[in-house]
Amino acid sequence: MAEDTPLNYRNLVLYELFVRNQGPHGSFSDVAADLPRIRDMGVDIVWLMPVHPIGFVNRGGKWGSPYGILDYTAINSEFGSKSDFYMLISQAHKLGLKVMMDIVFNHIAKDSLLVIEHPEWFHHDEQDKIKSRVPEWPEVYDFRFPNDSLETYLVEVLQGWAAFGIDGFRCDVASFMPQDFWVRARQEVAKVKPGVVWLGENPHARNIELRRSRGLPAFSDCEVYQAFDIAYDNDIWSIWRAVLAGKSLLSNYLETLRFQDCIYPANFVKMRCVENHDRQRFTTLVSDPEQRQAWTAFQAFNKGAFLIYAGQEADEEHGHFDGDRIEWGDYPLQPFLTKLAHLKKDPILKEGRFVLTCAEPVVQATWYKPGESLYGLFNLQGSHGIVELPIPDGSYTNILDGNPVQVSDAKTKIPPSAAIFRYPAGATPKPFYSDLLDFDSAEYLPKA
Repeated sequence: MAEDTPLNYRNLVLYELFVRNQGPHGSFSDVAADLPRIRDMGVDIVWLMPVHPIGFVNRGGKWGSPYGILDYTAINSEFGSKSDFYMLISQAHKLGLKVMMDIVFNHIAKDSLLVIEHPEWFHHDEQDKIKSRVPEWPEVYDFRFPNDSLETYLVEVLQGWAAFGIDGFRCDVASFMPQDFWVRARQEVAKVKPGVVWLGENPHARNIELRRSRGLPAFSDCEVYQAFDIAYDNDIWSIWRAVLAGKSLLSNYLETLRFQDCIYPANFVKMRCVENHDRQRFTTLVSDPEQRQAWTAFQAFNKGAFLIYAGQEADEEHGHFDGDRIEWGDYPLQPFLTKLAHLKKDPILKEGRFVLTCAEPVVQATWYKPGESLYGLFNLQGSHGIVELPIPDGSYTNILDGNPVQVSDAKTKIPPSAAIFRYPAGATPKPFYSDLLDFDSAEYLPKA
């Protein structure tokens, strides 16, 4: 983790959108018009997926991938002009929102002028022709690092957008690029605009393994955290998906969450979510709406920044960047997501200690500090009945729906989805037992 990353970045709520999917025209103006609604949800940062022109060579489908960028300094005219983009940023700033831009510096479209003007920036085959090193991405060439002139150019691109008004950068496949470049970029951008927020995409752990098996560079989360404030939780995403598919125990996923606390810097910030543009819509993964709400509430309660993917508030099954537009209709989940986003701002989520206290039959977790805590019950598997919990007897208010949570004889009724409430904390909570971390620990051994 970058040493100067503030702890309150764990309180951030990000909203990811693709311009083409917003409003009737898919334009910067449509996004700007929707910003008040997004702000009122409790969002802090609007993350715009790539806004640059897209290459044509080997373009897939009608639109092509926005991650096959033609020109880092230009704007996709389908969305509007550069002036329109500036007005969007200005409107966001007036509303107290920050704007994060997607940056794709690992590779560029094969028909980019940079390929012609700087062939030395790319990899070449035995016949000295520019080659692709990732066959799964036929529309792009990846850059050859290290290269001082290339890296200077990329840093200047970042500085230019920071001066333009951009407040943060989401850096595509950041683990595939030299980490000393990102450290340099962070330092150089800060000279133009201090306080820029850096979100690094660390790819799925399997992808890192695959690249390394091909002799390609791939850096771990610990290395990525040298330059970035926030990183994806792709390191454990596959375990989470296995739980959803019924192929792994829920406790295995919770163990990996505890393990993250042990292996990353003390101020680490993970981006927690149930969906994003690279993953299936959550509505297609979990059919039960109450379980979907429970998982969403848990990821918002979890340690780290919270991501809302545009269309999530509409319980959307569509809306990725390949022309599959969002069918907006109304926003049935917006009130629920708004409560979660505002809860994310609670100081205890920065000042307290996050402890997972129980895995079955419902997940229990707390943000604890002496004298006051938030406690959460998350019914992630559709359980029913009564559950024990280490909370003083009494009546508490579920922040999510305003209903009472009655605790009697240290027991309460399992909520249909989730319950989060304040309670007067006593003893320091004890984490649930984990073979991964606690086996052979005297604290958990049977007493003689």
